[in-house]
Amino acid sequence: MDRLTILALALLPAAATAADWPRFRGPTGDGIAAATADPPLTWSETEHVAWKTAVPGRGRSSPVVLGDRVFLTTAAERGIVRTRIGSDDMQTAEHVAIGTVCLDRATGAILWHVTHREIDHPDPVHWLSSWATPTPVAEAGRVWCDFGTFGTWCLDAKTGQALWEKRLPLDHQVGPGSSPALAGNRLILVRDGRDVQYVTALDAATGEAAWKTDRPPLKAPHGNMKKCFSTPLPIQVAGRAQVVSVGAHWIVSYDPATGQERWRANHGMGFSIGTVPVFGHGKVFFGTGCFKPALLAVRPDGSGDVTATHIAWRTQKGVPVMSSPVLAGGDLYWVSDDGMVTCADPETGEARWQERLGGEHLASPVLAAGRLYFWGKEGKTTVVKPGSAFAKLAENRIDGAITATPAVVDRSIFLRTDTHLYRIEAR
Repeated sequence: MDRLTILALALLPAAATAADWPRFRGPTGDGIAAATADPPLTWSETEHVAWKTAVPGRGRSSPVVLGDRVFLTTAAERGIVRTRIGSDDMQTAEHVAIGTVCLDRATGAILWHVTHREIDHPDPVHWLSSWATPTPVAEAGRVWCDFGTFGTWCLDAKTGQALWEKRLPLDHQVGPGSSPALAGNRLILVRDGRDVQYVTALDAATGEAAWKTDRPPLKAPHGNMKKCFSTPLPIQVAGRAQVVSVGAHWIVSYDPATGQERWRANHGMGFSIGTVPVFGHGKVFFGTGCFKPALLAVRPDGSGDVTATHIAWRTQKGVPVMSSPVLAGGDLYWVSDDGMVTCADPETGEARWQERLGGEHLASPVLAAGRLYFWGKEGKTTVVKPGSAFAKLAENRIDGAITATPAVVDRSIFLRTDTHLYRIEAR
């Protein structure tokens, strides 16, 4: 076994415990809760709310859970103005203070709140986004928080003290969105802006650059069609570590040890992609964002340009721009931005059934305890039984908008709105 193979094996993502939700979309980054999770089926503002804590500032990042603590990134805003910039529904601010909040998992008490940077007149962000949209990643007493162009911090999980910080500026155009991912001792960051497009790995302990790889060439008429916001997914295929990352026009697999491309596939002219790929059934499933979203399946065992050989299927039926798919047994599920749920065959992409839930759905679905949870933007959650026909188990409502994907750990759901973090638990 050569040195690079040994290093690649060391860079495989560490297994999370059943008591953790350490990154965006959970222990394996695909929206599937641990096998021991058993969250409640029903809840409301007055039923099964273990605690509800007002969060200082605002953010669209998801909560992450590590041991007895919950972490959130946040932005304290002043002078918000909603405005049109070109064709986009945007917001500007006079001042923003970006930071991280740590809460006690059992009680919801805020243990610490640190401010990383004060910013006068920051770059504007989309109205559906925020200045704190990327989700942190946590492991072994440390928390890594990324705010895109505004900076990246590694924090001591116990105290919130900054252990290092790094700034990799770029032009997001509508604000930062891609969350960081850990691959062993590498912190993987995606920087797909209007001006630059690359993937980089930092030494997780020091913040020093380990590698940087430019995206494949993009044929786009302007920079807006080069940006992307997808979170990288570390996977292992036939004993080989990979980091799969969707960008404008291309999905690319990288060697986490060196940054070298393993394979790439051209998915078309898609850009501004917020969905995160999932891996299963020998395929990587991913969305293509704007303008007309598609969902594709690609086999991740190739090398070089595999566009002509490894794309298994493509569909445009009810595909979301924002949320990510989830696998449940022998089925693949996704929900469109306007609330249409599709159950599809992961081998062919053919729809088994479709059902309209109603209302906007921007957060990604979660599979827990053999149930699918679909989070509506206006506070409605629909719980569905996976299977060959649509079967609704429950419909729940809380006050406030749900845009961030919740975390599901043991018997609890940690659900963030624009103003509060809830711990929902059946007791």
